[in-house]
Amino acid sequence: MKSPLAIHRESLEPGGFYGWHMVVYASIALAATGPGQTVGVSLFIDPLIADLGVSRSSISTAYMLGTLAGAFALPWIGRGIDRFGIRRSMLVIGFAFGGILMAMSLINDIVGLTAGFVGIRMAGQGALGLVATTSVAMWFSRRRGLATGIVSAIGAIGISSTPLILEGYLLQHGWRTAWVVEGLAIWVIVLPLAFFGIRNKPSDLKQRPDGPTPKQHRDTHGAPTAQFLHEPHVSYTRAQTLREPYFWLIASAVALSGLLTTAVSFHQISLLTSRGLTAAQAAANFIPQTVAGLAATLITGYLMDRFAGRWMIVGSMLTLAGALWWGTHVSPGISAIAFGAMLGSAGSMIRAVEAAALPRYFGLQYIGSIRGLVAAISVGGTACGPLLFATVFESTGTYNPALYISMFAPLALCGWAVFAREPGSRPKQHEGTSTKDGASRP
Repeated sequence: MKSPLAIHRESLEPGGFYGWHMVVYASIALAATGPGQTVGVSLFIDPLIADLGVSRSSISTAYMLGTLAGAFALPWIGRGIDRFGIRRSMLVIGFAFGGILMAMSLINDIVGLTAGFVGIRMAGQGALGLVATTSVAMWFSRRRGLATGIVSAIGAIGISSTPLILEGYLLQHGWRTAWVVEGLAIWVIVLPLAFFGIRNKPSDLKQRPDGPTPKQHRDTHGAPTAQFLHEPHVSYTRAQTLREPYFWLIASAVALSGLLTTAVSFHQISLLTSRGLTAAQAAANFIPQTVAGLAATLITGYLMDRFAGRWMIVGSMLTLAGALWWGTHVSPGISAIAFGAMLGSAGSMIRAVEAAALPRYFGLQYIGSIRGLVAAISVGGTACGPLLFATVFESTGTYNPALYISMFAPLALCGWAVFAREPGSRPKQHEGTSTKDGASRP
């Protein structure tokens, strides 16, 4: 039986395949975004309100402004990934994210808090998540849906586990110490991972996406021949992608899901305690969200390799609408578990669709720029939800009006998805520069 070290060495050879190692490393990196995600920030909200003496609306506004400002930088971060590669980008992003988290321990007012939200939302939720999921897209083609589904599922476990891991420590040591510990953890996990584990793309190791196949020709030394190392493909530029309606369907679904699931997650403790759950039960509701999200991500990733992505969008939006409606009736016990499961499934499904569909339809050459734009739209969408729900709650004393009204938006997107025309199974050729065999390429 081969040792793990021998298996790792073989995966780095031209006849091997390093892609499954990348799945593991990308999953860990995605899980490390937890401190910058809403579920990670939500535990700090009530202690911040108490210590800084600010209102729930004020802190929601700070979160909105910080998120919007952080989202503004993501398209440029996506371009940086295309230009400098996955490995260097992850090193820089990981170092910045850890430093920003530690700096959060020094804030004393709403201005500093807003600036901190800019940093952790841009570097954590946006940039690190973007580079993690994009790294896997480079290594797979036929099995991209499955691979990205695995990464999203395992990453979701880590993200959703953040409040469970951190809650006791935060209560015992305070929010300032908790942020320092989170920052150090990011440095310890992400920086070695990027430096020692990440490889930019298969051609760097003289490999090909999905690994060797029985039909793959090899030279006399057993290495893949050049025709398999440089498989030609046509990619959309970002400008060409923006002219495709299907791109805007995906971006809208991701943004809407982010807006509404973030709004609920941000106020989840308040929402569920108002429905009769204890604070501990409300925090534990992230468990069914995680489990259901894991299953939904794996299933969606598997189905994305076999069926049209628009049906996955329909499923995600219907589940989201159902979760919002259920939030108005949720109660302790099975009802709360069902609510968490629906909410977790909805968000996980659309993330799996986005990660697999964009490379499939628009190619890999400019995927960092394209996904960076989607990430900016998504993160920007998450900015508005918490403030809207906080405003409704402070005006009416309940979240029900916000939940009832918002459930109609995903239903409208379902109608769009049903009748949407998908691009071809491979990106269309556009007028622009030409490949060496004469095919048009952007």
